[in-house]
Amino acid sequence: MAIVLRGHEVLLRPARDDDAGALTAILAEPSVDRWWPDHDRHRVETDLLRPERDVAAYAIEADGRVVGLIQVTEEPEPEFRHAALDLFIATDAQGRGLGPDTIRTIAAHLFDEEGHHRITIDPAADNAPAIRAYAKVGFRPVGRLRRYQRMPDGTWIDGLLMELLAEDLVR
Repeated sequence: MAIVLRGHEVLLRPARDDDAGALTAILAEPSVDRWWPDHDRHRVETDLLRPERDVAAYAIEADGRVVGLIQVTEEPEPEFRHAALDLFIATDAQGRGLGPDTIRTIAAHLFDEEGHHRITIDPAADNAPAIRAYAKVGFRPVGRLRRYQRMPDGTWIDGLLMELLAEDLVR
């Protein structure tokens, strides 16, 4: 799924090697690093820009610059076919509706063009701004993932599993 998608305010395009600097800088911002810790340039290059099979990474552009990244993981097994999302957005781009625009854009593509019927996302349970953004698009909480993510200090934080069915997408 390496295509370019246009939302109302965002452009989603396949992430490239030359995005590494911008993405590393965004991930170092305290409001992003809090939820996406320990992403130095090497990890950005190996984990985000060269994802595993069935994973696509899209740079999020707004106002002519990279403001974040969204990853799409597709489950290929017919019995469990669905997609999962993960994203981050630069601090100065947060609160402007770019997150919901990004998710609406990719979700519409996944539902309308790729044939998915369900998308999941799993923010940290305490990440209220992200949860609000996902809810604006139609995601609903379906369960708390206890001790889900290990933080750099060794503590575990809970996640919130949310899902979006095709008919629930707020377009």
